[in-house]
Amino acid sequence: MLPTNVSDPNYFHQVVDCQWACPAHTPVPEYIRLIAQGRFDEAYMVNWVSNVFPGILGRTCDRPCEPACRRGRVEEENLAKPEPVAICRLKRVAADLKGDEVRALMPAPLPKTARNGKRVACVGAGPASLTVARDLATQGYAVTVFDGEAKGGGFMRSQVPRFRLPEEVIDEEVGHILNLGVELKAGQRIDSMKQLLTQGYDAVFVGCGAPRGRDLNLPGRWEAAAGQIHIGIDWLASVSFGHIEKVGKKVLVLGGGNTAMDCCRSARRLGADSVQVLVRSTYEDMKASPWEKEDAEHEGIPILPCHSPKAFLIENGRLVGMRFEIVQSVYENGGRRLVPSGQPDVDLPCDEVLIAVGQENAFPWIERDAGIEFDKWGLPVLDAVTHQSSLPQVFFGGDAAFGPKNIITAVAHGHEAAVSIDRLLHGEDVTRRPPPHVNLMSQKMGIHQWSYDNAPTNDSRHKVPWAAAEAALKSIKVEVELGFDVKTAFKEAQRCLNCDVQTVFTAKQCIECDACVDICPTDCISFTANADSVDQLELRVPRLHVEQPLMVSESLKTGRVMVKDEDVCLHCGLCAERCPTGAWDMQKFLLMTTKAGAACRDAPARGKVCAS
Repeated sequence: MLPTNVSDPNYFHQVVDCQWACPAHTPVPEYIRLIAQGRFDEAYMVNWVSNVFPGILGRTCDRPCEPACRRGRVEEENLAKPEPVAICRLKRVAADLKGDEVRALMPAPLPKTARNGKRVACVGAGPASLTVARDLATQGYAVTVFDGEAKGGGFMRSQVPRFRLPEEVIDEEVGHILNLGVELKAGQRIDSMKQLLTQGYDAVFVGCGAPRGRDLNLPGRWEAAAGQIHIGIDWLASVSFGHIEKVGKKVLVLGGGNTAMDCCRSARRLGADSVQVLVRSTYEDMKASPWEKEDAEHEGIPILPCHSPKAFLIENGRLVGMRFEIVQSVYENGGRRLVPSGQPDVDLPCDEVLIAVGQENAFPWIERDAGIEFDKWGLPVLDAVTHQSSLPQVFFGGDAAFGPKNIITAVAHGHEAAVSIDRLLHGEDVTRRPPPHVNLMSQKMGIHQWSYDNAPTNDSRHKVPWAAAEAALKSIKVEVELGFDVKTAFKEAQRCLNCDVQTVFTAKQCIECDACVDICPTDCISFTANADSVDQLELRVPRLHVEQPLMVSESLKTGRVMVKDEDVCLHCGLCAERCPTGAWDMQKFLLMTTKAGAACRDAPARGKVCAS
């Protein structure tokens, strides 16, 4: 017989898909409900606690939560293009509409007399380092952040174009962290790890990113005139800091990631008459997020797939074009390789090329005899959970740890590294980590009333308005997306299916009247004979996603079990409202992941358990 999982909090841990998919485990439905209630300050703080940069991520996040949103699955049979809730853009709503009073909700900087005497250095002022600084400063650590640039923010400031992320948003959210007493030593690049280790810091966190863009060593690469061929991330930084203000008339961008999308859209704004993106892979296999590709194409920038760069064409010492081989993708053994298609090579004219074919880690400042081991790819050898290097007091996170990812992953690394540093400096085993705290709280307000709005709307996903094209394309600093207004934000928030408010079933109170079965709008409840495996259960409606767990009750009085397919549940509460005995209840699931501090250190550890 199948064991029950109805009362197991870990079951509900699995079914809150959007929070589980977010590397920082942001309680998505919670802040969306607060937005719908107009409580923007509180919604911002829910985000700030977990993802640290609500305004930044509300504009730039890679949105790992949205593919997991059950809204898209529920709409799957009814809409040609089912779409999740605009989780990312609602995060921006909380940031844009919060009031000045939100500062009062932030932790106050600890006086020096309340500090614990421990000093931590963070190398690089990007999202991973700033997260470590935020988490540790509130626990009494003296944190110093070193960065070679004049302001904090790292790649968020230097590589994300201002038309996507205004500088004032970065200033504000970096400022929240510095206001906690974190010391930023701007303009001070660390040139020697060994020297840094002599300065009395109890721990060092390396969050310097992956600062080196890959080049292409092709015929003609080194014969072109200066200023005609650029590495994409370096070029974006030069644009961001105002060192580059114009571009050639015909620009080719090589690469299929988000950096390539930022390059092509930036070149368009700097005056290029023609901008084309050339990708070796197919369009579908591009690494860029779907919305990044759509935004580029919306601005009239063509993306040409299956074009493998072959040579830079030089005439009289100047770049005049590029030659491409037309390739095709062959999929085998779970991998992909590119093979010639047999079609003739293609020559495309250009007078400037931006190379955005990937980034690499670069640690020339870490001496190889400093005690830190590196693997054959030049990455530090780290514990995947603790982020600790072979030198116990040195930790890595963000792109510097495991290669280029995204901002929200860097934040998650920062949280984990802060837990490790806190445990290390209190003499505890960094590998023994308490699991997440989980809880279930009834949402009853009377017999058949809930403390949340449980009426699902049939609205399709609302579109984010854009600035007028003629204005947006004339300036590199005019923000393209305008964000939701209050009315549209409310409508979009209402699309959320409250997947953290769970149906909790108590078998001993059930009289098997089938009232819940009759009222369920998605036919996700079945009363059926128990079985030895999930596949043997007879459900009213076949499962669409077998990877989604089922809720299976204890044995009922007739010997049957109640089985619920969580995959298509709307969390509308109709089953609980209709139940005459109160066997069903709607309870909000709370997931609190481990953060640095005494609560983490005092909690019982369960071996090497990842806190997230």
